[in-house]
Amino acid sequence: MDSSTEALFTRQIRTYLRELERGDVAAICALFAADAQIFSPFLGWMQPEPFFAKVNAASGNSRITLIDVCVSTTGARRATGYFVYDWGLKDGSAVKFECVDVFEFDESGLIERMVIVYDTYPIRSTVGDKYA
Repeated sequence: MDSSTEALFTRQIRTYLRELERGDVAAICALFAADAQIFSPFLGWMQPEPFFAKVNAASGNSRITLIDVCVSTTGARRATGYFVYDWGLKDGSAVKFECVDVFEFDESGLIERMVIVYDTYPIRSTVGDKYA
């Protein structure tokens, strides 16, 4: 994988996290391919627009702190974003957790698949069914 592809994947992940923090569903969805799929530990497999609409409807002020972006060393069009999510919910409650999002990109750099990985146990009592 060349450095321009690595830079593109890194830029896409940084943009994704910035727009997720802002709660801009349209801007987030613009980063995804038309047939993209997302896996959420709470909601299972979904398409981007309904998934991010649910997240946005449940979210209040949130802060995302990027820890690292790691690009595949195998030549796969894959990268991960590792971050801390200070997720504020609409009801005023908040949870803070570490998260890894695994992104797979199409040839043009759009996200075609994203798997969200985090331990739901510590946050289940706070989040519950607030966005299920």
